[in-house]
Amino acid sequence: MNHDDIDAAMAQMFQQAHAQFGKAIKGYWFYEDDPCPGCGRAIDAAQIKGQRSLSLNAFIYRERGILIGYFLCGRCAEKIFKAAERNPYKQTSLHTTIEENLVKAYRRHLH
Repeated sequence: MNHDDIDAAMAQMFQQAHAQFGKAIKGYWFYEDDPCPGCGRAIDAAQIKGQRSLSLNAFIYRERGILIGYFLCGRCAEKIFKAAERNPYKQTSLHTTIEENLVKAYRRHLH
């Protein structure tokens, strides 16, 4: 994905989040660092339903009202998809790790 594609996807996710959560969502930011925020490996494609795919994700950093977008490495993406199949809508410890790492990266970005 190039920067224009990522920005378009983030703008669309922001519009959806803003429509759902209103003024609680103030903006968005995309984590561009290469290391996966889940495990620190390089970002690569995941095997999802037999196809190689990039895993574009986002979560809301509630303290700042920022939608943070990010890619995962294939290994972390596959772990999350498998966990979601077993326990839909349940956050895992990997989600917590990802969110903590992204919040740290966003705070560094601000300074």
